[in-house]
Amino acid sequence: MPTLSINFDPAVIAHLMNASGDDTVHVTLSLGSGDEPSSPKKVVPVPRGPLADLMKADLLKAGTVLTFHQRRANRTGRAVVTADGQLVVDGHATPFPSPSKAAEAVTGNVINGWTLWHVEGDGRTLDVLRHELESRTSQ
Repeated sequence: MPTLSINFDPAVIAHLMNASGDDTVHVTLSLGSGDEPSSPKKVVPVPRGPLADLMKADLLKAGTVLTFHQRRANRTGRAVVTADGQLVVDGHATPFPSPSKAAEAVTGNVINGWTLWHVEGDGRTLDVLRHELESRTSQ
């Protein structure tokens, strides 16, 4: 009896773990010669969700660090943008699909993450980046 070997890139597994019940996931299998395993194709995650347009316009990149500091509440937050457009917040194992959900995880309050999160280094908020994108597309 032949042996069937299926190897998935870790990025594929991560994508499947984050898929919701409404997502359609397509898996394609092809027959190989069996002599030697074919080299796995690099799966490049496609940005989706609220940050996708900013990422596609190169205003925001995977690996970008976002921060905030609320002086009165003495709270700070740090998140990293993932390749698929989510935010990984320090201290949380699961990525968040939107800036506001990520901010809420840190503050414990419903809050506008677009105006709260700042790009580390230049200080622009996600809202400023969104307005930059709008001005590009309206020209």
